[in-house]
Amino acid sequence: MAALPVFRWRLAPDGYATRRQLRAAGLRPGGQDVAATLERPRRRGRGPLVAYLYRVDLAKPVRPMTPARRVALAKANRARRICPACGRDAGYVIPTSLGMCTPCAFPEPSQALRSA
Repeated sequence: MAALPVFRWRLAPDGYATRRQLRAAGLRPGGQDVAATLERPRRRGRGPLVAYLYRVDLAKPVRPMTPARRVALAKANRARRICPACGRDAGYVIPTSLGMCTPCAFPEPSQALRSA
């Protein structure tokens, strides 16, 4: 297997794009392997930041959103809003760091303790 070409940050030739750039153009990698890497140097002896590049000419169009996929996505997003502790819709996506809604994670002291 040949080594991948490595380009410096902002110096990749035309015809290569990251996943985000492909998505912004309405494309997806479409099963192709990574064609090259992009490296951005960092300070203080840490390794470089690496981005994977894909060939634009081999990219395929993004699959259209079907009604069934739209329903499944809405259902999944709704499930991310339900607090597992109290079972209520939090009105926002529950942070994975907390694992529950903010009122359940940080309950306010009771009124009796405040007046004492």
